[in-house]
Amino acid sequence: MNGILLVDKPADWTSMDVCAKLRGAVGEKRVGHSGTLDPMATGLLVVFLGRATRAVEFAEADEKSYEATLLLGVVTDTQDTTGTVLETRPVTVTEDALEAALARFRGEIEQLPPMYSAIKIDGQPLYKAARKGGEVERPKRRIMIYALERRGGELPEAALYVRCSKGTYIRALCHDIGEALGCGGAMAALRRTAAGPFRLEDAHTLDKILAAAEEGSLGRWLLPVDTLFPEAKRVLLSVSQEKTVRNGGSYTCRLPERRYRLYAQNGEFLALGELRRGKMETIKSFFEV
Repeated sequence: MNGILLVDKPADWTSMDVCAKLRGAVGEKRVGHSGTLDPMATGLLVVFLGRATRAVEFAEADEKSYEATLLLGVVTDTQDTTGTVLETRPVTVTEDALEAALARFRGEIEQLPPMYSAIKIDGQPLYKAARKGGEVERPKRRIMIYALERRGGELPEAALYVRCSKGTYIRALCHDIGEALGCGGAMAALRRTAAGPFRLEDAHTLDKILAAAEEGSLGRWLLPVDTLFPEAKRVLLSVSQEKTVRNGGSYTCRLPERRYRLYAQNGEFLALGELRRGKMETIKSFFEV
């Protein structure tokens, strides 16, 4: 079974839990995802099955969108409300002050990754040190916040919409906004609504997916892997060009230098290619070998 499956991840499941469950349900060892969601988070998890797992590396770089709830006045060790409360502070924040704080986090910013994360320092995941009560020095990351908007809620809670780059921790963003306001803050809820070209409204609950897998109808919800590359123009290969691509070679052609989706004469998506100095070279192939 090959393709992309859009899952509406339930709370209290890790992203790898979902993949493991699907691996058993569909009988496919090759299952991966393109962006981890914390167990407390829900929403869009883009899952790749079979040969489509070769595309995970391209999806990981996609920008993502979230609906988050910021709870002001509380600081926790995990930077969300599942963690241990370290401090509580009074909240006297006004709406104008909150908006001014949000404005400071739009655009390119530096973010310190949370200790409770899978980032490795000297080969050790940070969360292992955090569970032992340790603090590891870690470099800040440059990330991009394309959109950060107030979408309701009554203080000390605020519903936020965030559209951001790869590597952004919404927990850390909530924590940092709270610190900027002087009252502290933590993430109380998170739901991913988009990832690259994919949207939550097109996803299916895990229960429905497992039921469809059991009755053998899951294929109707599988998206072809080429839907991941809408910006790449389609190219229909000649018979000789197809043979070259299937053999891992490159061929000359006259097209603008850019990325292309390469298709066989029968319409099968073969590879993502890129034209460089007059030669079409394969970036990644997706046909079965």
